[in-house]
Amino acid sequence: MNEKIRSALAVGKTRWGMLALVFFATTLNYIDRAALGVMQPILAAQMSWTAMDYANINFWFQVGYAIGFLLQGRFIDRVGVKRAFFLAVLLWSVATGAHGLATSAAGFMVCRFILGLTEAANYPACVKVTRLWFPAGERAVATGFFNAGTNVGAMVTPALLPLILTVWGWQAAFICMGSLGLVWVITWGLTYFNPHEHPTVRASERAYINGDAEPATESEAEKIPLSRILKMRGTWAFAIAYALTAPVFWFYLYWLPPFLNQQYNLGISVTQMGIPLMLIWLTADFGSVGGGILSSWLIGRGMRPMTARLLSMLVFALTIIGVVFAANASGLWVAVAAIALAVGAHQAWTANIWSLVMDYTPRHMISTVFGFGGMCAAIGGMFMTQIVGAVLTATHNNYSVLFTLIPVMYFIALIWMYFMAPREVAA
Repeated sequence: MNEKIRSALAVGKTRWGMLALVFFATTLNYIDRAALGVMQPILAAQMSWTAMDYANINFWFQVGYAIGFLLQGRFIDRVGVKRAFFLAVLLWSVATGAHGLATSAAGFMVCRFILGLTEAANYPACVKVTRLWFPAGERAVATGFFNAGTNVGAMVTPALLPLILTVWGWQAAFICMGSLGLVWVITWGLTYFNPHEHPTVRASERAYINGDAEPATESEAEKIPLSRILKMRGTWAFAIAYALTAPVFWFYLYWLPPFLNQQYNLGISVTQMGIPLMLIWLTADFGSVGGGILSSWLIGRGMRPMTARLLSMLVFALTIIGVVFAANASGLWVAVAAIALAVGAHQAWTANIWSLVMDYTPRHMISTVFGFGGMCAAIGGMFMTQIVGAVLTATHNNYSVLFTLIPVMYFIALIWMYFMAPREVAA
């Protein structure tokens, strides 16, 4: 295995630089999202938000996210990932800064809708870059790496936000986050290129990337009708499975801070709220990268990519079962351990389901297929926010039912993916 790694690095490392760019974009994406959950106690107190107000704010983010996923995925395939991602991050950075001007729940709903509409470009763009720059054997590792930015963003946020809130207030926090996005936009515009046009990439690395004999281009001139993509079996295999499991991560992102604060009266300081959240998201980073390593190792041992991905997903679904003990845990750190293990397994699962859809989808339509699946997942997230708000209202903020349902979703998704996922790349 070490010899294979050395051989892969010997052909060139440019692809890892391109991957680093989307890793940092994903980190910023989740800093912008996670900030609301961390600041929820302050904002709720200042603006008299109820549980349903907070649920509705997240609901409108999901509405924008659902619409944006389909539009952004299609746009990326049409105009190319460089231009589309540049525009998306520019707009979502402006939307993040605009949160600092909001004065009511309604104002936050508008800002979150625009943020969701533009942030939806992140994962179709990251998947496109991974599909363009990495062969099948490295794809899950690359996916796990850029998706680790999710957890880095969610981990950095509770560490830095309390300091900014103490010194400058919550309005400045949103403006600072928007400014970071503008720095990334400039860097992306100057340094990202596709494999066939990158000025310094080695010919040997291009050949390594194209080991499956498919040209490493986006085929931007080819206009694939959406109706054709929607008739593909693989589109629906991914869309339904992803819609069942992606909202679970948004549940963690939006509701973990309120859950921990309610159960253990933590507040929002770094030592009280920050350390538990940072440990959870650090575990998620290990899961994200480790999940990709597992299926890549199995492929390296001669297992077919499809089998390797599905077997890995089964392992991680079994691991997630432990989260049912989180709601009634005997203490803070027992709850944190159960949640951290489940979040890490979720990220490992995600690295493999994304790699699976990349395995059977051609490069020139991957963003559209992924975008459609992301739209379905965001619609699921819209209902999730309403269901969570309703369940917590009806049960007087009892999280037991919610944590019990989480593992079930992964097994339903796995069975669906096993029977529906194509076994070869679509024509």
